[in-house]
This record gives sequence, C-alpha cells and structure tokens, in this order.
Amino acid sequence: MSTETAKKPSVLFVCVHNAGRSQMAAAFLTTLSNGAVEVRSAGSQPAEKVNPAAVEAMAELGIDMSAEIPKVLTTEAVKESDVVITMGCGDTCPIFPGKRYEDWELEDPAGQGVAAVRPIRDEIRSRIEDLIASLTPAAK
Repeated sequence: MSTETAKKPSVLFVCVHNAGRSQMAAAFLTTLSNGAVEVRSAGSQPAEKVNPAAVEAMAELGIDMSAEIPKVLTTEAVKESDVVITMGCGDTCPIFPGKRYEDWELEDPAGQGVAAVRPIRDEIRSRIEDLIASLTPAAK
C-alpha cells in the first residue's frame, strides 16, 4: 500500500460513440499508469459495442478491451474528473471551471479495419505517455 495521502488524479476520455478512441485511451492509461490514475471514458452518443478493430489492435499489444462497454457521458463523470480529454465530441461535452481540458484531434476509427486503427492506437499511446508524465511527475 502506498503511503501517499494525495488523491490520485482522475482522467475522463470522451468521444461521440465511446467505442474506439476513448476506449483505447482509457485502456492505455489504466495499463501504463499501473493504477496511479483513476480512469473513466464515455460518449455523448454511445455505440452498442466497442469497435472490434480497436479491440483487435489493442490485443496485439497485450491489452484486453473485449469486455468494455460504451458508456453515456454524464455531468457527474465530468465533475469527478481532474482532466477531461475530448476526441471529436464538439459542443456536447460539458465544461466546468477548474478542470483541465484537452482536445485530441484523432482520426475516427469507426468502420475501419485493424490496419487503419494501428496508427491511431499508436498516436493515442504516445499522448497517454505524455499525459502520465504530466500527471505523475514523481514517477519519471
């Protein structure tokens, strides 16, 4: 158990369908932060299931997203998060003062095969590594 008394930072990833980009980002952050960051993801119009090509692309790296389910974006999820990262949800993302907002412009993997999803996945991983460094400076 950690002797750290500070609350761990929390991050919410938001995209329209919560089926590809936000799910991959959440899976990377959960895995790469080793539990040092509380992770949420949601969509303004959630899909019925996670994009199978995104699941396959992450499985290639040993990260299993097969049990994930797209979730609807709630005001509470935004309020409870320190950092809100949007991925193409535009004006549907609620804004609260005092939050750190980032908008990651990433190609939408919807309807694309795994070959097209890999570069998106790799871009997300790179951004997640930078995010972890900014949230947990002591971990460097």
